[in-house]
Amino acid sequence: MFDYIVVGGGIVGLSVSYELLKQKPDAKLLLLEKEDELAKHQTGHNSGVIHSGIYYQPGSYKARFAKAGNESMKAFCEAHGIDFDPCGKIIVATKEEELPLLQNLYERGQQNELVIKKINQDELRELEPHVNGIEGISVPAAGIVNYKQVSEKLGELIREAGGEILLESPVQAITENPDEVVVETKRGNYKGKLLVNCAGLHSDRIAKMAGYHADLKIVPFRGEYYKLKPEKRYLVKNLIYPVPNPDFPFLGVHFTRMIDGEVEAGPNAVLSFKREGYRKTDFHVKDLGETLMYKGFWKLAGKYMKEGLEEMKRSFSKGLFVKSLQELIPEITEDDLISAPAGVRAQALLSDGSLVDDFQIIDGKRSIHICNAPSPAATASLQIGEEISRRIFALKS
Repeated sequence: MFDYIVVGGGIVGLSVSYELLKQKPDAKLLLLEKEDELAKHQTGHNSGVIHSGIYYQPGSYKARFAKAGNESMKAFCEAHGIDFDPCGKIIVATKEEELPLLQNLYERGQQNELVIKKINQDELRELEPHVNGIEGISVPAAGIVNYKQVSEKLGELIREAGGEILLESPVQAITENPDEVVVETKRGNYKGKLLVNCAGLHSDRIAKMAGYHADLKIVPFRGEYYKLKPEKRYLVKNLIYPVPNPDFPFLGVHFTRMIDGEVEAGPNAVLSFKREGYRKTDFHVKDLGETLMYKGFWKLAGKYMKEGLEEMKRSFSKGLFVKSLQELIPEITEDDLISAPAGVRAQALLSDGSLVDDFQIIDGKRSIHICNAPSPAATASLQIGEEISRRIFALKS
């Protein structure tokens, strides 16, 4: 009998496991991961940004956990010798009509108690000489890291603390009894006092297996990237973001210097036909069928029809993708870019067509389900671990 069974070996599941063992060193913990390695999906395809929390609703989990996670992630990396760079980022207004939106974002950052600064065109050019902008916000707390390396270190610490990690162990069934939870996998059945669902792209399915039918469904959105050829990396010094489009629920294409020196450009946001569909040709009948049969998807599609079509066009037209990038850096040409690996965002969608805006945590009788943890979940992962631990120990007290 395990004290805790954690489902999902991405950075959130690893952080939860790490924190539970830190709070209760004598606990018996089992982490189940369906793949043959840790952090293979959202975490392993992450752009590596240590977010500041500027975008998120004041008081929300995302705002609070990103701000605190920015500090705790850097401290964790410092303590364990993981390379990171607190390089900062700029958010750039490229046209006059974006200035009120930039001001709103600046005020939100202040509400979230961030150290940020409004900067003029000359100051923008000092930070990023090739950027096209009339005004911006400097966000010095933002940084970059390799979250796969963070995850590997977390896995190592979990094992050192006595936790057990089983790979290639997809969950097939869950039975929640009054005094235990039974988890069936292809490698065997395991009993625990409490289950924590950190299954990311499959979190809604795991919740449903455990008997919790929440009014949400995970809809996968693929984010496609290009990267700058090595000889063109000088065009981007650190992180360059646009002012978010208020008519679209994603941040828009931006430039990200990676910890290994590469520079990524993107992403767009298009519906993936498979929950782990990193290529345009990836397709899964069940995954796509669930999306298309969900009324919330069609309500969302109707609301964002114009923006969604533009994203699809950019997916198939490098020229249109480059045109979007040129709004931030006019010098970029098609020849400067080569294809880079895509990522898939596990976004929870409600039946009324609205996207779940915050991290979603559902308390069961003998289980806790993290059913919406897209970006900035990697940045916030240690804080999510603390929150899950707090809930568990509050239940017991």
